[in-house]
Amino acid sequence: MQKSARTLLVWLHVVTSVGWLSQAVALLTLLLYGMKTSDLNAFKMARVLDHQVLAIMANTSAFTGFMLSATTPWGYFRHWWVLGKFVITISQLYIGIFILSGNLHQAAEGHHSAWMPVGTALMIGAIAFQTWLSVAKPWGRTPWADPKVKLPTASATTFLLALAIPAADFAISLYTGWPMPFLMLITVIGYSVRRAATGSRRSSGGSGRGTSAGPVRPAAAARGPR
Repeated sequence: MQKSARTLLVWLHVVTSVGWLSQAVALLTLLLYGMKTSDLNAFKMARVLDHQVLAIMANTSAFTGFMLSATTPWGYFRHWWVLGKFVITISQLYIGIFILSGNLHQAAEGHHSAWMPVGTALMIGAIAFQTWLSVAKPWGRTPWADPKVKLPTASATTFLLALAIPAADFAISLYTGWPMPFLMLITVIGYSVRRAATGSRRSSGGSGRGTSAGPVRPAAAARGPR
């Protein structure tokens, strides 16, 4: 059950990541067309696409990626490729929410900027680079990775909860009219803090006493001469 639930979460992450990439390409097409023809309808369509589809795909892709890191031994800061994806995702969400969305609103009113397609193209490139990171897994471990500590994979219940949270947030967005990832944000922060505390306890408990499973058993200790 645990493996099946984790596989479903991986599947959702892949699907929404592909959706994020494809919607970013569609957004870039609309922006370039609007700037070429000065057709405000293109910018209005781009705004709808960003607000109604791309934002949901981006939020869900980021959430599932964060949860897959937090619920498995990969973690956030143990491997350079995971840390790279983490930093890029945070940057993308910030730029998309606080910069691009505001500029799309202004463009729909006739005040467009040449930086909008540039930013969207960078978003596409960043998603493609993250895909490469997921496949190649380059650069090895970070200096903060404790080889003595390996947190276990989360339970099936945790993975099922991670699958249900995006659906709940989507229902809330339909009611409020705004694609805000309230529950996803709370879940990621709460679970990550809990996971970090568990890792800290294991690191302290296992330091100098064998593996992350805890101190070695007396029977396994080195025996002196008889």
